[in-house]
Formats: sequence, C-alpha cells, structure tokens
Amino acid sequence: MLDRQVQRLIEVQTYLRWMLDVFLWLTVGTASIWALRSEIELWIASFTWAAVRISLAYNRLPMLGLGLCIAMTLSTLIWQSAIILWGVSPRERRSLINQVKSIKAKGKSHFLWRWVCEEKITK
Repeated sequence: MLDRQVQRLIEVQTYLRWMLDVFLWLTVGTASIWALRSEIELWIASFTWAAVRISLAYNRLPMLGLGLCIAMTLSTLIWQSAIILWGVSPRERRSLINQVKSIKAKGKSHFLWRWVCEEKITK
C-alpha cells in the first residue's frame, strides 16, 4: 500500500515538473525568444560565435530567461532518467515516504491527497 502511494507520488511529481517546464517555455521562453528576434535573424544570416557573445553581453535578461528554461528542462530530464535507469535512492525513498505520511496526516485538505492516497474503486 505504501509502495503504491510512493509510486503515485513520484508520478505526480514527474507530471508537475513537466507542467512547470511547459509553463516556463510558454511564458519566459516565448518572451525571451521574442526579445532576441533581431539577434536570431543575424544568427540565421551568418552564424558566428562573436554574434552569440555580443547577444549574451547586450541581452542579459532574455538570455537568462532562455537559460532558466533550458536548465529546468534538463534537470527534469536528468531526474526522470535517473529514476528510470537506477530507481529511487534509499535517501530519496525515505523522503518520499515521509511526504506520503505528511499527506495522509493532513487528509483530504492536502492538495495531493486525491492523487496519492485516495484508493480508486474498480468494478
């Protein structure tokens, strides 16, 4: 029972991470790409590392936005790949078990209770 709930919590966390990534790309990523549209035209016309360096130097905020989006996407990919390839580490498993216990203790008022602890009735 607890193993099933821990597995559900991992699935919910994975889903929420991907939702955050999509949200970041749709908001911050889109705004950053829009702000860099003239530089992107320059890169398409003739790509040089000097053009990239100048774009980084003079457009720090859009580059930070793209860096954030790329970093969050890569961290989600690496986190999910590690769980798929090697499973959950004992330390992380204890943390997940504590999270499940916390969700159970709070009951239906916890926003994750429905997805983690509620038993689905199948006929």
